[in-house]
Amino acid sequence: MTDWVDVGSRAEIVRKRKAVVRVGETDIVLFTHEDRIYALADLCVHKQKRLSRGLLFKGKAICPGHQWAFDLKSGWTDEWSVCQPTYRVRCEDDRVLIDPEARILAEKPGTAG
Repeated sequence: MTDWVDVGSRAEIVRKRKAVVRVGETDIVLFTHEDRIYALADLCVHKQKRLSRGLLFKGKAICPGHQWAFDLKSGWTDEWSVCQPTYRVRCEDDRVLIDPEARILAEKPGTAG
């Protein structure tokens, strides 16, 4: 059973478009794209740069270190076989809740045989 963590007001997070929250010992960056909120581990799996210091471009979180583009939904890059941990997000009333368990998809979406 998941103990969802309340990380703030949906209106405030949507207004900022990008926010960092701490869940346990982990910094998680929240991105708002097309009225949805996505959550990824803030430290890039490649060079441990903070994704929160990067950009959001065409539905991708762009790492400021080497410009790797991580898909907001899956965490995968188009260019490399690397997956950034993501977190499930849900909204209840005006509150944003995050599942504290990181998800790493075993394979890129659309690559299954």
